[in-house]
Parts: sequence; C-alpha cells; structure tokens
Amino acid sequence: MARIHELIKQLRTSNPSLGNEIARELEVLSQRRAFGLNFERHTPEAVELPGRRVRVGDVVRILPPRGETPKASDDKLWRVRSFEGTGDARVAHLESVARTDEGERASSAVEDVVVVTEFREPIYPGLVSTGKVERGGDKPFHAVINAENYHALQALLFTHRGSVDAIYIDPPYNSGARDWKYNNDYVEGDDMYRHSKWLAFMERRLLLAKELLNPDDSVLIVTIDEKEYLRLGLLLEQLFPTCKIQMVSSVINPRGVVRANEFSRSNEFIFFVWAPHTRLHAPGRTDSRGEAVAWETMRRRSLAGRRGNKGPGACGPNQFFAIHVDPVTGHIVGRGDPLPLNFDVAQYEPPAGTVAVFPARDDGTEMNWSLTDTAFDARWQQGFVRAGKATLDKPQKYLIQYILGGVIEDIASGKARVTGRAPDGSVRAEYVEEKSAMPHTQWDLPAHNAQENGTGLLRRILPDRRFPYAKSLYAVEDALRLFIAAKPTAVVLDFFSGSGSTAHAVMRLNKRDSGHRVSISVTNNEVGADEQQKLRAQGLRRGDPEWERWGICDYITKPRVAAAITGKTPHGEPIKGDYKFNDEFPMADGLEENVEFFTLTYETPMRVQSHREFARIAPLLWVRAGSRGRRIEVLPDGWDVAEAYGVLDDIDKSDEFVSAMAANPDARLAFIVTDEDRFFEAIAHALPEEVEPVRLYDAYLRNFEIDAMRGAR
Repeated sequence: MARIHELIKQLRTSNPSLGNEIARELEVLSQRRAFGLNFERHTPEAVELPGRRVRVGDVVRILPPRGETPKASDDKLWRVRSFEGTGDARVAHLESVARTDEGERASSAVEDVVVVTEFREPIYPGLVSTGKVERGGDKPFHAVINAENYHALQALLFTHRGSVDAIYIDPPYNSGARDWKYNNDYVEGDDMYRHSKWLAFMERRLLLAKELLNPDDSVLIVTIDEKEYLRLGLLLEQLFPTCKIQMVSSVINPRGVVRANEFSRSNEFIFFVWAPHTRLHAPGRTDSRGEAVAWETMRRRSLAGRRGNKGPGACGPNQFFAIHVDPVTGHIVGRGDPLPLNFDVAQYEPPAGTVAVFPARDDGTEMNWSLTDTAFDARWQQGFVRAGKATLDKPQKYLIQYILGGVIEDIASGKARVTGRAPDGSVRAEYVEEKSAMPHTQWDLPAHNAQENGTGLLRRILPDRRFPYAKSLYAVEDALRLFIAAKPTAVVLDFFSGSGSTAHAVMRLNKRDSGHRVSISVTNNEVGADEQQKLRAQGLRRGDPEWERWGICDYITKPRVAAAITGKTPHGEPIKGDYKFNDEFPMADGLEENVEFFTLTYETPMRVQSHREFARIAPLLWVRAGSRGRRIEVLPDGWDVAEAYGVLDDIDKSDEFVSAMAANPDARLAFIVTDEDRFFEAIAHALPEEVEPVRLYDAYLRNFEIDAMRGAR
C-alpha cells in the first residue's frame, strides 16, 4: 500500500485530477470488508426535479423532443452558465459537467431542460400542501408526501430523527421486469450490475432510515421475494449489528404464480429488525385459561422517556413524582406531587415511615413513569398498580408494576376475571378465555392473500383504477400490530408506500383502540412504463399536469387514503363490501382520521436563511411538532403560538412570545428565527423548561448540509 500511495503522489504532480480520482477509488477499495456483503457502491443517484425553476449554476438534463423516447445520450448533465431572452423564448446557455467533455457548450430553451440533483449534494426541502381530508376531530394528521424517497428521508431527519416507532417498507424486488429505476433508467434483467445497483440504492436509504428509528424501542419491517432476500439479509445484518433480526415466510398467493421451468411462487419473505428494548406483542390466540394476567414495569424503558428530555418522545411534566412505599409491608401508601425539572430528588422528604421511589435506571439515569399522577391515582385505587421487590441498593428503591390498558380491557370485557386481591389491594386476575400467542416464522393465513385482500380490496376502493401487486391490508396490519399494539401514539413510516396500504393499516389499528398513531407515507409520482409510451405519443412529458395526473401518488396513493377515511370512492359512491378478519365493519363507514397531502419542494439556502420561504418551511415545523392542531403559516405580529408549538421572528416581541408559550402547556417546541447567538440563548433561557428551543434557520440548514456530506459515500 505504501508503494501505491507513493505512485499516486508522483501522479498528482503531473495530473492532479487523475491522481485525486485514483486516490478516492483506492480509499473505497481499502474500506471493503473481507467477509460479509461486498458490492459496488455506484455513483450516487441523480433525480430529476420537474417543475423546479431553473437557476444559474443548476445541473440540468436536456429533455428529448416531445413525442420521442429518451435515449442514453439524453442522460448527459450540463451546468447552466447564463440565460438569454424572456418568456417562452428564454434560452439557457450550458456547459458540460463531465471531465471528459470539459469546455463543451450547448444551448436549449428553458422549457426543454430539467433540473437534476445528485444525492451527494445538499438539498433544502420544503412542503406544499395539495389537499387534506378531515374526519378525525383533534387527532394528529397522517401525511402523504409526493417525493423522491431519499430526499424525503432527509427532510424527515429534521422532523423525526430518532423518534419513529416503526418503518414498514415494500421496496422494489429487483425482478428485472422494469420494476424500478436507477439514475433515471430502468434496471433491466440482463444488467450485470443489477444486484449491486439495488444494494447501493437500498443501503443509502436504510442508513437514513436507521437514524429516524428510535434507537431503543422501534422496528424495521421489510418485505422481499427470493431474488434479493439473501443480499438484503446480509445488508441488514451489517447496518443493524445490535438489533434482533428474524425472517418470516408468508403465503400471499396459495395457488401460486406459474413461471416457466421454475417452482410456482406462492410466498414472500418479511424481515423484522427490532431494537434491543423492543417488545414483541402477540396477536395470535392460545388456550391460556387459568393463567395469571401480566404485570409490567411502570418505569419508561426508552431513553426518550428520560427526565428532562425535550425532544421527540418526551414525557409530560406530570410523569415524574415520588411513590411512597411502606418498607415494613412493602405496600404503596401514596405519592408526592409532580416535581419540576430542577428539583434534586436527594432533597425530597417522604412522609415519615415511608421510602420515596423515583423512576431510575440502574445506572442512575432518571426516567419518567409511564402514567401521569392522576392516571396513577386511578389505577392504584382500582388495584392495578403495586410495589414489587425491594431494590434498596439501587437508585430505584422498589420495583413498581402496573397492568397495561389492554389487560384492563380484557378484565372489563370478561376475557379475564379478578379472583381476589393481595394484602396491598392489588388485584389477582386470570384469563378465562383464550389470549394472544406468539406467531411462528411461517405465516399461512387467508387474511394475507394479496389477490383478495390487496388487489381485490383496492379494486373496491378505486373501482376504475389498477395497481399491480398491492399488499394485503390485513398482512400489513398484522405485522405492525406485533410491535405497536401497545403504542397508541406510535409514528409509522413507509417510504415505498405504493398504494398506501401502510397508512390504511395504521388507521384501522387506531379504530380498534381509539389510538392516535400517525403514519407518514412517501411515494414518488412515477408513471408506469406502458403508460409513459401512450403519454409520449400525445406529446406529453414528465412535469406536464396531464402527465402527472397518472402518477402513482396522484392517481393511486392519495385517492386510496382519502377513500379509506371518507368511505367513498373517488367518484363519491359508498365503497362496497365489509372489512374482514380483524374488526369487521362496512368500508363505507370510513375511518375517523385526518390526513394531509404534500409535495416536497427544493429551496435555495439563501432564500431560506433570509426568511423568504417561510410558507414552504412552515409545514415542516408543524410536522416536527406532531402534525396536530393549527399550523402557523404567517407571522403578521412577528410571533404566533399554536396548540403544539410557537414561532418567533421578531426578537423585539420575545417577551410576548415567552408569555404565550408559558400560558400554553401543550406547546413543547419553540422555533426562534435569529442569526444572533446571544438573542437565541436569552430567549431559550426564558422559555419554560419543558419547551425545546430550535434556532431557525441554523438548525434547518445544518441538518441538510451534514446529511449531504454523510450521504456522499
């Protein structure tokens, strides 16, 4: 290696560009693993941005003439040097960005060029609303985002870093049947780099997805077939070395799909990747009559539930208090008031003859209880909270346990019965009916038949529209229920959302237990290959409204999610048929949920920094605050405070702003627009302790610049 580096050093003196390029390639080779999954990490993809205004310095492609099919030569990239003319006659003067064509120039009508961005370049995203459906009252909004999913994941790192509970994705299976694109080209079955392109494509997205997931308590679910399951399994093991990974085989077509000289395909594979502290909840049934109900620890497990956390997953101000235990009997005898963040528990004095128990990990990290003070009172009085074994040598002096809400429902419904009470008043209960059991690694359920409960169900929702290979709604629902059944406020992401099955499944889970789970669905607006040929014959091309209306997001995903909520087809007719299996009811009843549809936009950092694109950034702030309540879209008075957050852009109005934030205990985020460190620090210090201050636009810009540097691999 030393000799190679010496030769590169000599080469750099005569040809610096070539020397530097060889050095970069050598570095890539040196980082390859000797064992495990090795593959070519192809040049980062480029994505076209139709509709984005062309500016000097942009990288662009020249579009083929209307009616013509794109050729390989059309993929050539140019940089915009200048413009000439106005209106429809405006012309862009270009120069090649390729080293091999250095100095080559060209000109093109502005309407015939499209902006292109590579994934190693920073993007500055915004969101534009394209409609909404509201039937859920004050529930938070689900989101459907029309975007290239890599860029959407970057945008979500600003809003949801480390706070997503579940990701469910159904990526392209890389069948060779023009089912996905790389760098604007369909990857054909005879492409010798087909597998490595797919792995590079997936790795870049999974690395971002990993940062979105809650590192302590979350799950990634990926479906795949036999063409890539081996490579995907190795990729997941390399990217998630500390997680539990299991693969399930699921029958999706019992009759099988006949293939020439091959076994008929009747199943697919589902990878489950879950964090170390994630609990798997059982959806199946088993005979458990006579089995005692389960007691769970009342201390929050995830670090998002630690005392003082103001970020995603933070607890409320009334979840840190002392529970008083009589050391003689080991019984709970009461509690103290919720304590402010700055209170030192060492100074706390419990009633005489009792021990104060605070939620704390063995390493001393102060946590929160899973119940608020008033919820604790109610459950304790009912006998659903108790003190367990003494741990006087540890920061938390007693184990505090409680019965989960689902088990309490089982008792109320008669599935379990109270057989007596312990000396401390806590209930003794056992099941009198079957209860849930862990599923096996082979799933063969009628509910998971994709033809009937995926494609067939979608045909009832969108009678005149076709979408191939839709997932069974109930299969998605069952997979998610395993991990979020006990998380009524879970955030679920699908960045290959296709027809919108994941959003639909999350909304049905909410109906079962009145949950407030939120789904975020990301899909591009790609038009099918066959449909593209028909549209080109009409002189249309990507970016034209008549073209875009046939894209998957506008034609399938948005209408399907809207119809699931309203109970009506896009033509306004009641959806025919009933939901089956889990929670049967007429589909025409709809679902009591809210959803908003967005398109991702690409902004310039200068305009963002100067506060001229607030209308595009405003939805991101609202999404970061939980997608609930009113959205702050204008600031005529220099500040505003909504249900969940506040925004200040006039420092002279900071006193009014701080007072308004203090008067609204549900507002947990404060976005402060300032370039001055001292102003930001002063306002942040004046805000209530439970409010997280975020500096605009410094935090926004740094988020995307850092992610771009990391994504250049």
